[in-house]
Amino acid sequence: MKNMFIVGIGGTLRENSSSERALRFCIERAAAGGARTAVFSGEDLRAPLFEPGQPLPDGPMRRLICALRQADGVIIASPGYHGSISGSLKNVLDYTEEMVGDEQPYFEGRAVGCIVSAGGWQAAAATLAALRAIVHALRGWPTPLGVLLNSAEPVFDQDGRCRSAQTEAALETMTQQVLDFAANRRATRKANGRDVKTLAATAD
Repeated sequence: MKNMFIVGIGGTLRENSSSERALRFCIERAAAGGARTAVFSGEDLRAPLFEPGQPLPDGPMRRLICALRQADGVIIASPGYHGSISGSLKNVLDYTEEMVGDEQPYFEGRAVGCIVSAGGWQAAAATLAALRAIVHALRGWPTPLGVLLNSAEPVFDQDGRCRSAQTEAALETMTQQVLDFAANRRATRKANGRDVKTLAATAD
């Protein structure tokens, strides 16, 4: 996992929300596994409404797009607001339109771990489905495991530790899936590069 770069996006405009805590838990696990990481949460999500064709403003959104262009994997955590992701997070994800013309557009070729925290399982499940649909639209690969958190019950203690062993295991598993996919894709691209060179040498 050395030199792997994982970007975390999410939480709410209020710091230390349950979705932000879950996001930071996963990012810390990725870092412990040897990955480089970056997190965009809290005030980083406070951005002007995305307007296509307008210059990318200085600040968090410019840094986010720069980070995503380098990312090997992404983890997104959203609160569940009325059956879907929050408006602030959707607006942030709209800024990925800046990547439409990239060689690797949007989330192309990247695993994306999805976390949802909502005040009830029904709202959480609906929001996870919405988040996965957005990731698909952005050409990302949602990990097989998505994590649902019921914020109506205590999820983390004051030190940010999971109160439930099951929740901790789910977050760790999802994070590992992002890392494994990123590592496998990097290895495949490297192998394909060697194959191309080998074929070129043979042709000569």
